Amino acid sequence: MVHTCVVAGCRNRRTPGTTLSFYRFPRDPERKQRWIAAVNRKGWMPNEGSRLCSTHFISGKQVKNPRSPDYVPSVFISAPLSPNMKEASACELYDKQEAQVEAANALLFLQGQGRFMEDNVQIYSQEEPEKVSSSLSSCNEDKEDNEEMDSDEEISLTRISQAEKPVKNVPMKSPDYQSSLEALKKENMELRESVEKMSLNEASFRNDPEKVRFYTGLPNYFVFETVMLLLVPHMKGDKNGKLSKFQQLLLTLMRLRLDLRNQDLAYRFGITVATVTRTVHRIISIMFTTLVPTAVFWPSRVELRKNLPTALRSTYPDCAVIIDCFRVSLEKEDVNQPVVSTAFTMPTQSALVNELKYVIGVAPQGVVTFVSGGSPGHVSDKNLVESCGLLCKLLPGDVVLAERDFDIGDLVNARKAELKITSTSSQSILDAEACSMAGTYLDRLNVHRHVEQVIKMVKRRYCMLTGPVESPFTVIDRTSNVSTFDKIVQVACALNNLCISAVPLE
Repeated sequence: MVHTCVVAGCRNRRTPGTTLSFYRFPRDPERKQRWIAAVNRKGWMPNEGSRLCSTHFISGKQVKNPRSPDYVPSVFISAPLSPNMKEASACELYDKQEAQVEAANALLFLQGQGRFMEDNVQIYSQEEPEKVSSSLSSCNEDKEDNEEMDSDEEISLTRISQAEKPVKNVPMKSPDYQSSLEALKKENMELRESVEKMSLNEASFRNDPEKVRFYTGLPNYFVFETVMLLLVPHMKGDKNGKLSKFQQLLLTLMRLRLDLRNQDLAYRFGITVATVTRTVHRIISIMFTTLVPTAVFWPSRVELRKNLPTALRSTYPDCAVIIDCFRVSLEKEDVNQPVVSTAFTMPTQSALVNELKYVIGVAPQGVVTFVSGGSPGHVSDKNLVESCGLLCKLLPGDVVLAERDFDIGDLVNARKAELKITSTSSQSILDAEACSMAGTYLDRLNVHRHVEQVIKMVKRRYCMLTGPVESPFTVIDRTSNVSTFDKIVQVACALNNLCISAVPLE
């Protein structure tokens, strides 16, 4: 049965898990009358189901000693009795079986405490007789209180006590709080280190060069920090944004390096796809205007001659640049989607319309010194070289090497320079044998592998250059009149120049 306190304004009731005690009204007439007077409900008399909760006693429980202040309840909060207040017997009842089980478990707990106290009484009876007598009196009071339980609760208790017998004489060990605290501190430290390694912040990259190489393509954190210092003055600090300046640059490099989609980066950094798109376009533009002019430039003749590789020193000592072309495929557009006007929208009759074509110039030392803008794949090599601005950088006497016939000999000669074709065709082999110049032929093969190795290195280091190019990157920026992907190509070449050269310096 669920008991509810009969005091006006008290809503306490016996529910599963409660720590309150509920007491019957005493059988002694005098004490019972004093309880009724303390409850102070006019014209009300208790019945067998009436209970008083332990909150109305100073110590939290009733005491049988007439000298104790808790012999009669004395803690009451004055509250007017509501006319709609119902008697405890009319309250909504809980499941009877659950209440019985709860009462039986509570009594088992009290019995276990009683046995433990009796054992302590036998041990300490010789040293502290006064404490023993007080403990015995409190045990007797608890025992008398327990005898006042309902008959149905006593039956349930008897059944459970027969099935479960408490263990006697179990030694109690004091917990080692210091060792537990040290173990928790160690676990906390390990969790912090694990989270730090998985996070994409500055601290996790500072002492982990392998992580820097994997996510950015740069050789170490020092180079990454150098690029960061160059870009920070031009980066805007978004006070309400979730990304720091470090994370903005890291996100952009991860986009170039791993060719991750915007949705993937949004999940990794906990931001929206729109924020990823804006961040990539903004940081690429900043790197194009600040980093590219610093890292991709046409060297002077003195610098070219200073570290000229041995393979070219005896054959082409006046070599200024080695040129070649590379292509990047475009993303196939859905026929059901409307056509977006981009810089590379061309007639559909050409089979090469779905790719971009770039001219790249590599110095003999292995660094990229020139990158053209992207042109549709059907554009001829001659037209591309003539319009990209490469010829304007040539000086009289310069030698331009190419792996195949670019058909630009007249254009190079107009600048008083010379074009040398290092083709590996069978005709070149015959010419080499006729002239008995085996060493020169091997040098030509090295030249071919040299420029090809640089292009492969750039594409391997920044996978976004392998394509296909997403259509939003091919749209021309109105402020710079250059498409975002053209900027990406030049930025990738600039970052590659900051790494170890394809041809180590001698």
